[in-house]
Amino acid sequence: MPLFEIETTGHIIISWAADEQAAAAVVVEAYPEEKVVRLTRRPRDTWVISKSALGLTTSPSDPCHTARECLAKASGDKLHAIRLYMHETGDDLDRARKVIESNMVMGW
Repeated sequence: MPLFEIETTGHIIISWAADEQAAAAVVVEAYPEEKVVRLTRRPRDTWVISKSALGLTTSPSDPCHTARECLAKASGDKLHAIRLYMHETGDDLDRARKVIESNMVMGW
């Protein structure tokens, strides 16, 4: 089954579906109030998240290393890890949330 990237007005959804119609149906089921802006069949059976697109590579220190340390100190508690990351780096809440959540997805 192919992998599709479905962009809506508020989300980017990655889903396996039999065809484009089935992929669009995922949006209708999950986010009925949102309109599909772009629907693309991925050329491979993988998905890559760009750290540079998320702004995670502009810091002189390694944000992933710092985030993993904060997650370990917080025993995986996301909110505590965000607070620790903000304290450690001086970053604002939005950036700290992005970095911590990205690292949680990667399995810190």
